[in-house]
Amino acid sequence: MRSAHGELCFYFILHPSSLILALHPSAFILAFRRKLNLSGFAPIGVLGGTFDPVHFGHLRLAQELADALGLARVRFMPTGTPPHRNSPQVSGAHRLQMVRIAIAGNPVFEADDREIRREGISYTYDTLTELRDELGERPLCLLMGADAFAALTTWHRWQELFDLAHVVIAHRPGFRLQELQAALPAPLRKIYLRRLAGAPGMLRANAGSILTREITALDISATHIRAMLAQGSSPRYLAPDTVLEYIDHNHLYKDSDAR
Repeated sequence: MRSAHGELCFYFILHPSSLILALHPSAFILAFRRKLNLSGFAPIGVLGGTFDPVHFGHLRLAQELADALGLARVRFMPTGTPPHRNSPQVSGAHRLQMVRIAIAGNPVFEADDREIRREGISYTYDTLTELRDELGERPLCLLMGADAFAALTTWHRWQELFDLAHVVIAHRPGFRLQELQAALPAPLRKIYLRRLAGAPGMLRANAGSILTREITALDISATHIRAMLAQGSSPRYLAPDTVLEYIDHNHLYKDSDAR
């Protein structure tokens, strides 16, 4: 109905208080969007990796993508035994604990230990299948960098990943996506061009889109941090102080690491 001033208003009842509110259309839309997020429709982000150790590059990527895409949560998923690289330098228990320490205080971030607990090789396909069974039709977003995406055809059952989740490719400022496209193997290039989404709104479906997002360039690598620690140098400001304190307390990344 319209107000005395001719403005269109919406009236609805907030259960259980039965308080009736009148909202201007723009306020109604904002309230509706918030209601959608609270009702479980906002996507869940999944960020996998060895996190050996976790550092600010991981954390900033997760935060920027969560903000840009409206993710309800980002699940940090430390891998158990990775299929494409050497085993992590320290145990899964230590890497999981470092993730928990690093994300403490951020209500959007969660640590998920399923790949640490899983026996054998950790495959992303298995993880996403489990999450899909748990979360039903809720959208899932697999977060990764451009280099990881370019190697996607080496992943276990890689084509089926798009049936389980959206894929979000984070890239540095100035990165030319045409170069990424040209470097992709032909089967992946075909899928990339077919599934590429122009806006986060495409993520309303539960899976199937590819989205690219520019993020702040932080040239930080776990390999470099491990090398600094082995040499006795300080990696302060590359990883959270709480994580570095944990590393020092447990004598990690020295000549003989505690596992």
